[in-house]
Amino acid sequence: MLEDMDEVLNEFLVESYDGLDRLDSDLVELEAHPDSHDVISSIFRTVHTIKGTCGFLGFGRLEGVAHAGENLLSQLRDRTFAPNSEIIDALLATADALRHQLAGIERDGAEPDDDHAALREWLHLLQEGERVPRPAALLPFGARVLEQNVAAASTVLDAPVADETPEVEPPVVELDEASPSAPAAAPASASASAPVAATAEVRRTDDDRAAAGTVADSTIRVDVGLLDTLMNLIGELVLARNQIVQLASVQHDGSLLAPSQRLNQITSELQEAVMKTRMQPIGTLWQRLPRVVRDLAMSCEKRVRVRFEGAETELDRTILEAIKDPLTHLVRNAIDHGLEGVDERVQRGKDAEGVLTLRAYHESGKVNIAISDDGRGIDPSKILAKAIDKGLVTAEAAQNLSDREVLNFIFAPGFSTAEAVTNISGRGVGMDVVRTNVEKIGGAIELSSELGHGTTFRVKIPLTLAIIPALVVLSRGQRYAIPQVNLAELVRVDGSDPDRRIEYLHGAPVYRLRGRLLPIIDLTDLLRGGTGAVRSGAPGAAANIVVVQADDHQFGLIVDSVFDTQEIVVKPLSKLLKDADIYAGATVMGDGKIALILDAIGVARRAGLAGRSSAPAPTAADAAVDTDMPRYPLVVVDAGGVRAAVPLADIARLEQFDASEIEHSRGNNVVQYRDRVMTLIDLAHAVPEAAYGSIADAGPVPVLVLNNGRLDIGVTVNGIVDIVEATVLDTPTSDFVMGTALVDGKVTDIVDAKAFAQALTGSFDEPAVDVTDTTELV
Repeated sequence: MLEDMDEVLNEFLVESYDGLDRLDSDLVELEAHPDSHDVISSIFRTVHTIKGTCGFLGFGRLEGVAHAGENLLSQLRDRTFAPNSEIIDALLATADALRHQLAGIERDGAEPDDDHAALREWLHLLQEGERVPRPAALLPFGARVLEQNVAAASTVLDAPVADETPEVEPPVVELDEASPSAPAAAPASASASAPVAATAEVRRTDDDRAAAGTVADSTIRVDVGLLDTLMNLIGELVLARNQIVQLASVQHDGSLLAPSQRLNQITSELQEAVMKTRMQPIGTLWQRLPRVVRDLAMSCEKRVRVRFEGAETELDRTILEAIKDPLTHLVRNAIDHGLEGVDERVQRGKDAEGVLTLRAYHESGKVNIAISDDGRGIDPSKILAKAIDKGLVTAEAAQNLSDREVLNFIFAPGFSTAEAVTNISGRGVGMDVVRTNVEKIGGAIELSSELGHGTTFRVKIPLTLAIIPALVVLSRGQRYAIPQVNLAELVRVDGSDPDRRIEYLHGAPVYRLRGRLLPIIDLTDLLRGGTGAVRSGAPGAAANIVVVQADDHQFGLIVDSVFDTQEIVVKPLSKLLKDADIYAGATVMGDGKIALILDAIGVARRAGLAGRSSAPAPTAADAAVDTDMPRYPLVVVDAGGVRAAVPLADIARLEQFDASEIEHSRGNNVVQYRDRVMTLIDLAHAVPEAAYGSIADAGPVPVLVLNNGRLDIGVTVNGIVDIVEATVLDTPTSDFVMGTALVDGKVTDIVDAKAFAQALTGSFDEPAVDVTDTTELV
């Protein structure tokens, strides 16, 4: 077998061998049930697939045999005549001939010279409706195949049953020139009384894998769902391993320490092996792009050549699926906006054909994908003018922006420089979604451009999301995990040392790290709903700073203490917490307690270090609405028997009280909440056609605690249905209804909770509690 066999050719051989194995059984079944149209269709599809693929790969003789068999099968499928013994015999011979050609390709990298003229003539005669027995020229080949099949079956049937598994040398299989799919006689060292088939187990190693009959013998197809289940079980095993290792280290029990270390080693090796089964080359994703490039280039009347580098770079299949759409959009954007038309390129002195290059490579534990074009590049002045026009930045502030900061406006929601809306682009709903989807999987995207020479997008993504190394830190008595791919270094600050202390620049905390100013964020303040502002500590106070890399931002995160780095199993957050942008998931620690995983980019955005905003990817339900209209995360509720929604930004907490806890004061319903008295108002008052009723004497009462900074106003509802994101379809219809949205196919009124509370209570302070602080939003 050729060691450097091309991946596509290897896949073709595996699929073809699988198809031929299925073809044999289907033909035998067809002989027993000649009227089975489903079996005929299955046989036809198998032969047609082999024919089409080998034609694409340039195997003409193999294609000729498959084509002759396909013509006969076409007659059977159209019921021109029924299958008989001669037809079944000819089709089985066709399968043998196909195996012969495939084995030659696998062995030599090229087709055997045999064109199987006698077989193709036989198939042609049968196609004409004649009953022609096997030609004499095919008898030796067919007889040899039959003899080998019978001999193999006899060997298995005659094998004695041993009391113990005999010691048998690994089987050596040699390929016969005329019949490569059948094994030659067993070597003299192998006893006839102890054939391989009688052994309990045969382990195939890299020394004897080359002796296998075909490449298909060294591979196995496994359902993706089974791999996902296996990965989940490995994750649970890793959690159990962490607990046992921690228990052994705490108890200092020598008898437990050695087995725990062995378990740790085996689990790590097993995890690595399972991870490899999920890895796929990025080339499998790139296979669809040449067609996309061709169609888009023709639509835009451009000439484009696409080049791929690093197609063998492997990724977890989950990551591969997640980047499929963002990558396709970047390619479309490069062709539509980046590359010039033929005339413009010629006028600029460039080749008439534009070049689009996709390059993938591993770096620093991540996969980097660069999408480059040699087009016109991006003019920062045009981007800046558009950003000022859309109100993304003031003219005064724009004067201090670098070109890189200006280019980042491309990722703002709704931003587009297209002069006209086409079926390809122009609506401004692309690049922000690309960035959001990349960041959802822990990745980052960077943009660089040179006017007149081209543009490059660099996407950096992790190898996998299932099990990752992370640093565990402590804040407010709770543990949090920071993915190791976001860690730069750890710094211990001693306030008594003037060279190692936190300073303030224009009121912003910074730390001088090797000659540069590092922005500082206090994790405790951030988790309390603040922006991460650092509180002035006592003189000489020490601090632990975790230097975090988030996209192109680096900042220091002050934590209470730092634990060790360990492998964690990433568990997704529930849908109630999906908008919590500072968290990337959750994990179970060694002691069984839950720890939230911090999202470095979300933390930077919350603290104001990453000024951009992001928008979630549109769903299929959004296809019927204008994508330029605003979208809001909403809490859908039952208000007096009517479905309504409240913007999530207006809500600080979702709580539930027992009716017996609700008291009355000055004509209002109130409840004691967090050492204060919270006034309760009924949302049914704000919803048209809702039935208002007093709170029941018993039972749970759902309450939306409004985000007014004081947590002293709550809105009672009949029930909380869901948290969704939807597009506002129209303008306000009343003082309290700010519009409507389609939620699960139903028109739902969106209530302006801020205006409603102000009308009933007379005040509503600006929000001081960020709703994404999900440690409290439960």
